[in-house]
Amino acid sequence: MMKNLKKTDPQIYELVKQEEKRQKEVLEMIPSENYTSQAVMEALGTVLTNKYSEGFPGKRYYQGNAVADSVESLAQERACKLFGVPYVNVQPLSGSPANSAVYFAALENGQKIMGLSLPMGGHITHGHKLGLSGRLFTFAHYELGSNDKLDYDAIEKAVLKEKPALLICGFTAYSRKIDFKLCGAIADKAGCYLMADISNITGLIVEGVHPSPVPYAHIITTTTHKTLRGPRGAMIMVTEKGLKKNPDLPKKIESAIIPGLQGGPHDNQTAAIAVALKEASTASFKKYGQQIVDNAVALATELKQLGFDVVSGGTDNHLILLDLRNKKVNGRVAAIALEKAGIVLN
Repeated sequence: MMKNLKKTDPQIYELVKQEEKRQKEVLEMIPSENYTSQAVMEALGTVLTNKYSEGFPGKRYYQGNAVADSVESLAQERACKLFGVPYVNVQPLSGSPANSAVYFAALENGQKIMGLSLPMGGHITHGHKLGLSGRLFTFAHYELGSNDKLDYDAIEKAVLKEKPALLICGFTAYSRKIDFKLCGAIADKAGCYLMADISNITGLIVEGVHPSPVPYAHIITTTTHKTLRGPRGAMIMVTEKGLKKNPDLPKKIESAIIPGLQGGPHDNQTAAIAVALKEASTASFKKYGQQIVDNAVALATELKQLGFDVVSGGTDNHLILLDLRNKKVNGRVAAIALEKAGIVLN
């Protein structure tokens, strides 16, 4: 394995081997990380790395893209079938440009977006003042209820007061199931778009252990690693509901990707996404997803019995949040100490 890398650049080869050893020996518990299959990693290391495919299938700026067109079309077809949506864009290089592309496609600069407060679990692309979203759009935020869970009545009141053009549901640090139906009803009442950012729970949705936003959201964004167990990358989906609201959304999203935010897609990444989507369609993947949730629930239960303050009282997904103040322990210090013991978390 990697004999050419070892010969050409022994320093990088050695660092890769060190990381390989580290991943095998530690207990990785960062919710936004996962172990891809060997097949996914093999797809990432193919000659598709060499091709420049600026544009979209059948509409490229370079010649020689017949194979790249087939790879991307296959990834799109698999995603559409797996999630039950009419349109998927598989070109975003990560979750942040995927969310930004949605804002560019659906809104005008300065329009208002509303999402969960960042300190309570919202993502940096949901309105961090130093990020693109915070600089180009106006943001308002709703908060969790006193029990650290979504308070849908309070969210509705806030949304109707703020009147955003786009409402975000889906978060970077929230351990409970999301009622997408209620979120959809709130967005409909306010007359705004509903974007479901499901990056952390995509695999669980595919596996049927978390409700799907497809019937209720207009637009869905997701990364392709995390619980989907694919390569680093992202996808943007438009639902039937989204097409009814704005039939031009797919074209607007494509324009937001290129020339808006990116140049050519990474064809090797697209191929690896296609492989991960095929793996996610198997019965064994669904069993895997259920086991993830069962393990998380069991761990949260044991931590509570040991006197830890589990935020919201437990978990419904792959993620557990702990408030360590009752233990008088700094979270950063705890993370460093646990890494020394071979347990990696954040």
